[in-house]
Amino acid sequence: MKKVITTLLTALAGGIVGAVAASKIWKKKCTISDDWIKKFLEFYNVLNRWLAVKQSGRSYAKFFEKKQYKTIAIYGMKELGERLYDELKDSNIKVAYAIDRNADRIYSELDIVTPDDELSKVDAIVVTAIHYYDEIESMLAEKVDYPIISIEDIIYEL
Repeated sequence: MKKVITTLLTALAGGIVGAVAASKIWKKKCTISDDWIKKFLEFYNVLNRWLAVKQSGRSYAKFFEKKQYKTIAIYGMKELGERLYDELKDSNIKVAYAIDRNADRIYSELDIVTPDDELSKVDAIVVTAIHYYDEIESMLAEKVDYPIISIEDIIYEL
């Protein structure tokens, strides 16, 4: 009987230790960081403003025309980059190419190069990776001598 109780207590203790360890691992894997929350809040705000601009009838092409940017490149071909390209492809603004670190994994009718490739001259580069704009702008500024603009700045200027 003593052996059975010892075995049960050992199993129970092992189960408790295992559950505690598993919960710590689970919490660590499932924790949403402040940076992640900030990134998605920025994304939400930009998309909300984008929709408001669209509903008001204002044009992204007009922004570029006003600045006399006839040819641009888009940095970042995820959701915002795709939307910007869709907005401009039937306008007077030519999207010459896109830039993305994952160029080899992206399907697009646009030519896509990596930031390490040589960047053909355009009137401006529009960065759609808003959360990383500062580091992208710094990196691109070492390679090009034309304007590098955040899509966020464009949206809030319209």
